Amino acid sequence: MDVTVSRRMWELFEPLHAVVYFTPQARRALDAAGMRGFWMGYVAARVAPLGPVGAAVATAVFYGFHPGRAARALPDAWGYGTPAEVLAARRTGSADALRALLGDEVVASTEFREAAGLLWTAAQRADPAGRVLGAANQTLPEPADPVEKVWQATTTLREHRGDGHVGSLISHGVTPVQSHLLKSAAGEVDEQVLRIARAWPDEAWDQARDELLAGGWIDRDGAVTETGRSVRDEVERATDAAALGPWRMLGVVGTERLAALLGPWAKLIADCGILTWPNPIGVTRPDRGDADAR
Repeated sequence: MDVTVSRRMWELFEPLHAVVYFTPQARRALDAAGMRGFWMGYVAARVAPLGPVGAAVATAVFYGFHPGRAARALPDAWGYGTPAEVLAARRTGSADALRALLGDEVVASTEFREAAGLLWTAAQRADPAGRVLGAANQTLPEPADPVEKVWQATTTLREHRGDGHVGSLISHGVTPVQSHLLKSAAGEVDEQVLRIARAWPDEAWDQARDELLAGGWIDRDGAVTETGRSVRDEVERATDAAALGPWRMLGVVGTERLAALLGPWAKLIADCGILTWPNPIGVTRPDRGDADAR
């Protein structure tokens, strides 16, 4: 099975997972669980499978954010809502969002239940070794509701992939801020969007830019060089390779069937406007054609 299969599947399931960040249904559910604002909800919801951890753990597993981003949310969040309450809120709020976006006919269909089963099988067969967020999500109970099941399975798969991506960045010597600058230098997302979302101070961006320039990864105009693009391509190739396991275990037939099922739903969510293109997540439109391995 070619490693690009894992990128193709990510681009199909990521839009279904991403409703937890960008929809009013998910935001209302997290607010009702006691979260104070978007970023507290984001941080607490992502780390809730790990229990009432502190900011240092969240910063480590997220990798790309300045430590202050998590420190403004944790441990305060656990005084407003327990991890169990946050887990319930993110699951039910995201399911409500999927119902609203996909429609009752889709989520009640036999095809949707089939997709839920295939996604859950793939997620449960993902090797959790060295993948902290992926493993924590994998151990959560299987929801009876197929919509909640779809959302939780896509979340397990995306965190499994994300853990592998962090490992690839570390092994290639790419720091968090360097990774953001390489992404923007390659034209994948506007640097200012990442500056706002990831919350690193100006001096951190300046230092990382100097490091990339000294290493020959970007030029003096800030554009990615051939060397820098080669590093980024290898990071992404290694990420794809590390994320291939669930699809290899599901098999070619099962994976292709799941891709066919997810395609129209991912496109529907992509077209509804909750995600911008490009976006800080790095996922591209699921209907753009064969994915490259940037």
